[in-house]
Amino acid sequence: MNMKTKLRPIIIDDEPNSRNGLKEMLIRYCQLEIIGEAEGVSTGLDLIKTQEPNLIFLDIKMNDGTGFDLLKKIEKRDFYVIFTTAYDQFAIKAIKYSALDYLMKPIDVLELKEAVDKAKKAINISYTGNNSQVEVLLQNTFNPQKLQKIVLSTAEGMHIVEIKNIIRCEADDYYTRVFIDGRKQIMISKTLKEVEKTLSGTTFVRNHKSHLVNVDFIKTYVKSDGGYLIMKNGEKIPVSRRKKETMAKALGML
Repeated sequence: MNMKTKLRPIIIDDEPNSRNGLKEMLIRYCQLEIIGEAEGVSTGLDLIKTQEPNLIFLDIKMNDGTGFDLLKKIEKRDFYVIFTTAYDQFAIKAIKYSALDYLMKPIDVLELKEAVDKAKKAINISYTGNNSQVEVLLQNTFNPQKLQKIVLSTAEGMHIVEIKNIIRCEADDYYTRVFIDGRKQIMISKTLKEVEKTLSGTTFVRNHKSHLVNVDFIKTYVKSDGGYLIMKNGEKIPVSRRKKETMAKALGML
């Protein structure tokens, strides 16, 4: 696609009021013309086949299934997806792990404009669909016992990583270095606080203002000399005084 590619957006949502409200916002604030609407998985699939959109605003929970069910039925996902949803903790976490965009209902105008701008940029740089990200999303969604993979977005591209293979994360100003077992480190444009929030509920523990570690890779917790961790790869990572109790609890020492 070239820089003059026109956005061809559709809306798939089972709530007429939500569809109408989003359509009005897209026309008024984003100068976008909606080429089609659908109210569920079945009609959404038909709409995608007939209209061939390059941008889809996709609701998560619908009467005949979910937006995830719809994506699973499509082999060639040569379009950009922006999810729209009311609060659903697991679904949102799965979307974040996949580095996909989403908008919370009721939709905020500024967030909508930012999402559309991001979509424009992606579609205008030879965008051919986010299959790898969607695959990670579907793997996590249809294995709800545990979120297994995460997409790390860098300037070079998307890196799909198994969460269990991440050794630790280290703050680097407004960026975070992610250290992966058997691989080189990856620098992502997220703060450590954002990464910690994303990985909450997993085996990761914040042990220092600059460090987030996977407890499965800790070999020894040394309490003397201020306190530090010895990782299985031999690295020594400090434990801050205010995080000592948290660290001890995570390791079952309290």
